[in-house]
Amino acid sequence: MSLPFYQRSHQHYDLSYRNKDLRTTVSHYQREKKRSAIYTQGSTAYSSRSSAAHRQESEAFRQASASSFQQQASQYALSSEVSRKAASAYDYGSSHGLTDSSLLLDDYSSKLSPKPKRAKHSLLSGEEKENLPSDYMVPIFSGRQKHVSGITDTEEERIKEAAAYIAQRNLLASEEGITTSKQSTASKQTTASKQSMASKQSTASKQSTASRQSTASRQSVVSKQATSALQQEVTSEKKSRKVVIREKAEHLSLRKTLEETETYHAKLNEDHLLHAPEFIIKPRSHTVWEKENVKLHCSIAGWPEPRVTWYKNQVPINVHANPGKYIIESRYGMHTLEINACDFEDTAQYRASAMNVKGELSAYASVVVKRYKGEFDETRFHAGASTMPLSFGVTPYGYASRFEIHFDDKFDVSFGREGETMSLGCRVVITPEIKHFQPEIQWYRNGVPLSPSKWVQTLWSGERATLTFSHLNKEDEGLYTIRVRMGEYYEQYSAYVFVRDADAEIEGAPAAPLDVKCLEANKDYIIISWKQPAVDGGSPILGYFIDKCEVGTDSWSQCNDTPVKFARFPVTGLIEGRSYIFRVRAVNKTGIGFPSRVSEPVAALDPAEKARLKSRPSAPWTGQIIVTEEEPSEGIVPGPPTDLSVTEATRSYVVLSWKPPGQRGHEGIMYFVEKCEAGTENWQRVNTELPVKSPRFALFDLAEGKSYCFRVRCSNSAGVGEPSEATEVTVVGDKLDIPKAPGKIIPSRNTDTSVVVSWEESKDAKELVGYYIEASVAGSGKWEPCNNNPVKGSRFTCHGLVTGQSYIFRVRAVNAAGLSEYSQDSEAIEVKAAIAPPSPPCDITCLESFRDSMVLGWKQPDKIGGAEITGYYVNYREVIDGVPGKWREANVKAVSEEAYKISNLKENMVYQFQVAAMNMAGLGAPSAVSECFKCEEWTIAVPGPPHSLKCSEVRKDSLVLQWKPPVHSGRTPVTGYFVDLKEAKAKEDQWRGLNEAAIKNVYLKVRGLKEGVSYVFRVRAINQAGVGKPSDLAGPVVAETRPGTKEVVVNVDDDGVISLNFECDKMTPKSEFSWSKDYVSTEDSPRSEVESKGNKTKMTFKDLGMDDLGIYSCDVTDTDGIASSYLIDEEELKRLLALSHEHKFPTVPVKSELAVEILEKGQVRFWMQAEKLSGNAKVNYIFNEKEIFEGPKYKMHIDRNTGIIEMFMEKLQDEDEGTYTFQLQDGKATNHSTVVLVGDVFKKLQKEAEFQRQEWIRKQGPHFVEYLSWEVTGECNVLLKCKVANIKKETHIVWYKDEREISVDEKHDFKDGICTLLITEFSKKDAGIYEVILKDDRGKDKSRLKLVDEAFKELMTEVCKKIALSATDLKIQSTAEGIRLYSFVTYYVEDLKVNWSHNGSAIRYSDRVKTGVTGEQIWLQINEPTPNDKGKYVMELFDGKTGHQKTVDLSGQAYDEAYAEFQRLKQAAIAEKNRARVLGGLPDVVTIQEGKALNLTCNVWGDPPPEVSWLKNEKALASDDHCNLKFEAGKTAYFTINGVSTADSGKYGLVVKNKYGSETSDFTVSVFIPEEEARMAALESLKGGKKAK
Repeated sequence: MSLPFYQRSHQHYDLSYRNKDLRTTVSHYQREKKRSAIYTQGSTAYSSRSSAAHRQESEAFRQASASSFQQQASQYALSSEVSRKAASAYDYGSSHGLTDSSLLLDDYSSKLSPKPKRAKHSLLSGEEKENLPSDYMVPIFSGRQKHVSGITDTEEERIKEAAAYIAQRNLLASEEGITTSKQSTASKQTTASKQSMASKQSTASKQSTASRQSTASRQSVVSKQATSALQQEVTSEKKSRKVVIREKAEHLSLRKTLEETETYHAKLNEDHLLHAPEFIIKPRSHTVWEKENVKLHCSIAGWPEPRVTWYKNQVPINVHANPGKYIIESRYGMHTLEINACDFEDTAQYRASAMNVKGELSAYASVVVKRYKGEFDETRFHAGASTMPLSFGVTPYGYASRFEIHFDDKFDVSFGREGETMSLGCRVVITPEIKHFQPEIQWYRNGVPLSPSKWVQTLWSGERATLTFSHLNKEDEGLYTIRVRMGEYYEQYSAYVFVRDADAEIEGAPAAPLDVKCLEANKDYIIISWKQPAVDGGSPILGYFIDKCEVGTDSWSQCNDTPVKFARFPVTGLIEGRSYIFRVRAVNKTGIGFPSRVSEPVAALDPAEKARLKSRPSAPWTGQIIVTEEEPSEGIVPGPPTDLSVTEATRSYVVLSWKPPGQRGHEGIMYFVEKCEAGTENWQRVNTELPVKSPRFALFDLAEGKSYCFRVRCSNSAGVGEPSEATEVTVVGDKLDIPKAPGKIIPSRNTDTSVVVSWEESKDAKELVGYYIEASVAGSGKWEPCNNNPVKGSRFTCHGLVTGQSYIFRVRAVNAAGLSEYSQDSEAIEVKAAIAPPSPPCDITCLESFRDSMVLGWKQPDKIGGAEITGYYVNYREVIDGVPGKWREANVKAVSEEAYKISNLKENMVYQFQVAAMNMAGLGAPSAVSECFKCEEWTIAVPGPPHSLKCSEVRKDSLVLQWKPPVHSGRTPVTGYFVDLKEAKAKEDQWRGLNEAAIKNVYLKVRGLKEGVSYVFRVRAINQAGVGKPSDLAGPVVAETRPGTKEVVVNVDDDGVISLNFECDKMTPKSEFSWSKDYVSTEDSPRSEVESKGNKTKMTFKDLGMDDLGIYSCDVTDTDGIASSYLIDEEELKRLLALSHEHKFPTVPVKSELAVEILEKGQVRFWMQAEKLSGNAKVNYIFNEKEIFEGPKYKMHIDRNTGIIEMFMEKLQDEDEGTYTFQLQDGKATNHSTVVLVGDVFKKLQKEAEFQRQEWIRKQGPHFVEYLSWEVTGECNVLLKCKVANIKKETHIVWYKDEREISVDEKHDFKDGICTLLITEFSKKDAGIYEVILKDDRGKDKSRLKLVDEAFKELMTEVCKKIALSATDLKIQSTAEGIRLYSFVTYYVEDLKVNWSHNGSAIRYSDRVKTGVTGEQIWLQINEPTPNDKGKYVMELFDGKTGHQKTVDLSGQAYDEAYAEFQRLKQAAIAEKNRARVLGGLPDVVTIQEGKALNLTCNVWGDPPPEVSWLKNEKALASDDHCNLKFEAGKTAYFTINGVSTADSGKYGLVVKNKYGSETSDFTVSVFIPEEEARMAALESLKGGKKAK
């Protein structure tokens, strides 16, 4: 086990200050630690010495000191020599394994003279030293000593070792010098004494033996001094002041460091001081006017520090969504939500949610935004409101004058059992309903507000409120109330919840105790209290066992071996700083029952320390000790404690408490407790092993019935002080008596299932917890508890009874001492409903009278009839000349209040009244007739004058005027005041008001006065009736600042304590300081303390917060108005809190918190950056609460110039999971930053590190810098691309699709490291998995791209988008069929959806209107257009996500031109269709033999039928016998030549013609003669033969 980091990091600055004897002592202490403890030695030594021996020793010491002091200077050199030799001898003995006590004790005792006055007393007498074993070493401790830990194997041993060291060090720490004494008469004796020290022969001479005896027994020294003529010499070794101060500084630093570090580690450890969020100050609801700003504040405690989120109507507030609207700040534990320029939309319920690892807690506040009367928002003027006048006043909550809140589906009296779940709920109906304003829902148990916890949760769904118990316990039993608040109005509903005991595992075992609490906690013990259960299982409870469990573990351990009957018990044996939970089990002769619900966690710390840690987490104290040249004050033996008393005594234990002594020096003190039986002086130390750290202690194992006295001693490094005064004789036994049984049990009927039981409370009962009520069916003898949680008071409603059954009841009281005897049984009562009409109201009075109306008031009936009053009815009658008239009804609907205004009365008429109350049973009898009241206008309506005006804090330009409210407030309460002033010599008509609007305060600071001018003041009160008479004048007062006037000064000390200070030099003997806040006395304020001494006073704030905002003034009585004030507003509060925090917790400013990043090769870098670091800055690196150091695994680096702190790790392994902390120390300032790498976070980081490592290995060969991705080009093609690196000529790249190689025509040149594959006209056929592989002799790398399913759809969407973007503008084209609208795209795919619309409506396609795609053209064809087809046409191309539109306007000139062109083309098409034409039948060339007949037939067409003519050699050819030309049926033309001859050869033409056009079809006729052909062939043959030769 390694050393704790705080012992390594806070080593002494210079180890050379440790001399050898100290280092040897430490090693001896470590070897001898297991054998003995200094406490036991000290305690035994101290207790074994009689009081007489103490007195003799003290007297001897005093005489020896007085005589030796005179010879100190002359013997200084001798003393130094002795000390030096003693140290060398000690080193020699240590190095040679010598452990004889004479090595350390005898030499010092035989060679040194008695100690001077400032030396410390030894805890061992001379006799005890002689009796020490030969191998025993007395350990010596000093503030310079370094404690070595880590030598034990278990945590428990380590803790004990550390605790023992601290206590021993504080008890026996060495001081600035070692005083020695020696007795000598001649040089021979001196020489013999030196020889005895050097040779360790203590018995060689009688003189040295006598010298040892004189040192061992001071009484013997005194005797020898009286009879011997030998001259005593005193020598003392003096250290330099520098060494002494340094040692003391080191001592204080180490002690403070250990204390702060233990606290800090308790804070860091989740098992220690973690606690859920807690609202110290909850946000407060506000009502503001429109356009005003409002701030919601809250202060939250918790560890770890909670994260706060603000909600508006259960929706998180996003400050970025509404820039400037909301400002959220969190500073020094104060959290603020500021809403700027409020409007009606800001009327809502706001919630502050605080969350940390221990849970979540919320607090609610409502903001209501008012609108000035007359301002009217017509957008919110709902139907039916139009009849309202424009002067209708808008209430803060809408247009309703008030809210009506009703509960439906309400929860009733409920019964549950331990361990079960239960829900209470009801539906809340609020009229009128305002959408933007949510009600405030609050649940109460027995009148105490409930907060969500692990036991109970609340839910508001918007119309139903629910309270859920996840695990019922008897602590949950009680009266539950739901209160619904809507602005200024609220309603509530209540019902009782009963929780029965769970079935016992062992029949007859007692039930579980309840309400386990920690009453008092300190370092040494925690007092646990509980309530006894109502059910004992049939046999008396013998006692209780208390179990404890350290927070964060599941290990329960029993705290007491024998059962305790008293319901309070101090638990000891706790580890300081650890947090614990507790539970209690009851036991009877049958067995042990179920344990109680566990208590809340509590830390074993002093309350002050716990409060300090809870308010703000702190780092280890590494404060700088300022060394001065003042005389050191250490070494003072503490005085006796004071006010020792027995605060609690039971048969099991006794608790003592006391106050620390006034004289104790600057170091901490501890206590030893001693006891003795009454009548004896045999004092025994109780805590022999460990001293007590707190001024409280619990003693056990005292004999019951015996009488004891107790006393306490203080101890520190200087020694053990004198004992305190003994306590009075205390008899061991329970001081608290079991209460007496209650009396007069009276049951009364309530409902058909409940009975109200009342009783007389127990007499002289102390610390009464409550009462248990039991019921039994008359004659059955079986008793059942009516409540399992003690109730206070003398009345209880027992529910769950059977209607018609007769029951008897009994009651018993309970306190911490136990349960009382049962009361006498009540009379039997039958369970049935008992409701009757209420009795008459009484005391009818006239509260106010007007000309035609009166306001009456009355008191509630004495008897309400067993049900709540539901309303009142008022009757009135006229009284004329003393004769009363007939009664009339004043109200038709019952009024719920105990006051009512009767209208429409006659002026100056006398009336009488009577009132009747009503409940569920009906209307009760009317009240007695009231006295006569005359209906007339009361004249005294305005308030009277204020009085007791006083001017204070008079300065040259201001003063404070105070007054008291008028005695008579008029018809209505006073709503404010007006203050007037004028110069003392001015006339009455020169009064001027200081405030235009009435102020509610009874004080006003008057500013703007003229120096040296005398003023008088007056105040007038105002109510609804008007402004009253002015007060008596105050003054005259001269505006001047008197010489010597001082102001209140605010101060923040080094500990961060904030105080207001005032000083007065003109006080009289009777003068006193009087502090006030807002001019109201703060004498009993729990938030501040006032300390006055002489002419100075100081008000210290305990915990300055928002509740402390205001004006603080200090008046000095019995003076001429000396006073001063100081304003603490929000800005000043922030400044003071910041300054306090800076003084209390100086920190090293940090630019960047601790962060983690993964470097190349998978290295892990932890780093943070401070704003600046000095050359002395140090950093401790902590992993899982253990310090780590530079080595093969960790590399650390600090750059003090930049403030960057780094730590590198080569690889993250599984054992590296945990918490990493960098602790900074730069002088007094500290800071730390932590990063938590556990769970998924660590696994993700580890995976990333391994990935980077593999990436680095991959990058050693050819690799992809950017993996395969796709891109759609401007030509709407798909380009697959990747970026590669570390390639060479031999590197090959191969493409695959669906594991088939793709042939690529071009060879990659790896230009710019980019490899591409172009896919043109991408479509569904190109879907698949593409892969590219890089490889050469160094390795290979591959990249895959899946273009299937969703990935393919995404790509096609992008392709379609590009195609849609490539579309040209719509154009208009006229055709013979109609008008065509078209656009060209790069290419078309089916995934691109085309939609056409006309004038905003989708086009319905038909034979006349068609759409289609031809190649790259997308068109819309409108055949036979009409004027209805005019308008705006839109083509929308939808790519799957977005529509892209192209628009054309087919109207006006565009339509006319297109339509004209359509008509032209249409006619042209008709002409083309009907024009004359040759359809076929004529050859191009006809070759015919002479003499043959030539017959040709040709088909022609035309509408109308065409005219036909023939041509020969471009000349008209007429029909004859040789050449016969025919045209039949308008379709067929015949050409016949009978007996052709060579003359018929030539070019012929057929011409067809009608009105639409003509056409000519040409053919050639060639006539040949056979003989001529043969001859020509022979000639050709002959020519060919010649050529061949």
